[in-house]
Amino acid sequence: MTEPKPITAAELDEMFDNGEDVSAYVDWSKARRPNQEPRRVNVDFPAWMVRDLDKEAGRLGVTRQSLIKMGIAEKLG
Repeated sequence: MTEPKPITAAELDEMFDNGEDVSAYVDWSKARRPNQEPRRVNVDFPAWMVRDLDKEAGRLGVTRQSLIKMGIAEKLG
């Protein structure tokens, strides 16, 4: 596959806004999500809370970690 012709940022924005495929212009190996880099946080919960978290996570079909993240995101958002 050949490299696409160089375009300006404005042209790329217009293509994107029009729903066109701009993936040929993106170097995915260098892509990042600003402010989305994971950081480890340790939190201690009482046993009853872990039990309830696991029960709810199982009911929803997600992991305990995902359930905690969803709950915190909902409260912060």
